[in-house]
Amino acid sequence: MASSRLAFFLLCWLVLPLGGRAQAAYPTPVPGDFTLNNFRFVSGETLPALRQHYTTVGQPKRDKAGHVTNAVLIMHGTTGAGTSFLTDLFAGHLFGPGQPLDAAKYYVILPDAIGHGKSSKPSNGLRMKFPKYTYDDMVIANYRLLTEHLGVAHLRLVMGTSMGGMETWVWGYTYPGFMDALLPLASLPVEIAGRNRMLRKMAIDLIQMDPAWQGGNYTTQPKVGLAGASSSMIVMGSSPKQMQKLAPTRELAEATLAKTEANFYRTLDANDFIYQFDASRDYNPAPHLGSIKAPLFAINSADDQVNPPELGILDVEIKKVSKGRYILLPITDLTTGHGTHSNPAIWGSYLQELLALTDKPQ
Repeated sequence: MASSRLAFFLLCWLVLPLGGRAQAAYPTPVPGDFTLNNFRFVSGETLPALRQHYTTVGQPKRDKAGHVTNAVLIMHGTTGAGTSFLTDLFAGHLFGPGQPLDAAKYYVILPDAIGHGKSSKPSNGLRMKFPKYTYDDMVIANYRLLTEHLGVAHLRLVMGTSMGGMETWVWGYTYPGFMDALLPLASLPVEIAGRNRMLRKMAIDLIQMDPAWQGGNYTTQPKVGLAGASSSMIVMGSSPKQMQKLAPTRELAEATLAKTEANFYRTLDANDFIYQFDASRDYNPAPHLGSIKAPLFAINSADDQVNPPELGILDVEIKKVSKGRYILLPITDLTTGHGTHSNPAIWGSYLQELLALTDKPQ
């Protein structure tokens, strides 16, 4: 369930050239920061000042009682950031005039999760002494960002991709009355086990086995360890069909791999990566799914190597959600495996259906 950079790489190379770039304009994104003092993590560890970075698109609208009525929370995947959504592929198909999340109508909030983007993370200085955060911590921090800083006491929609999709499940049962609708993309509501956990653990182990890692106290990135870790990311974010189209010869395959690895080396920090991939270790919504009250559409793609449909997990677990629906997108020339979560041109109609289903008279 890692929203890998390889998935985005494939989307940029394959989907945009085929479908063209969306030209719909949307309001200028506005960045912001909120400091949570003496933040206590689920582990019991504390941080004197936890920085929660975020980006907003659009403006809040209030009812007669002064309550914000149009807030939408969108959460990113592993190794990503809120700004990852500000692309022609995603925002260009969602936030423009007449689009499903038209920013003239909705107040879109894109936080950077703990350990990601410009929010507090190990590479800021604490390295491996940074608190061992989990998805629960991410959700709690976002809840406090909304309620204590942005003045949002209720959400029109909670949605997310990959890790953000998993956080969407956690939001659903942790704060069941806080939202009108839930849209988890590319995720499963069970603990991370099987191949998924093995790939994550392998990635972490390979970094820590590199002598250059030095227990997290490196001065230059442990490149051998990151190369090994990137192998897990490539498998998790891959679409065999699209990768064959992208690289039908040995020369093209190796050139594509070299570009992908170069991007990893340029953008990843080893300690941040370890924390990001291990944050899912305690994730397990399955026992709590009956507590979810809002209508929920769970959307996965049939070619997702992280959440393969043959596991049959969502077929069973969605029955525990009173207003839940499981949508499996078939493999097409446009689906890109796990990265399909970032292409609303494919699943946007389901988002529109969910919004219509939960629309309330003002």
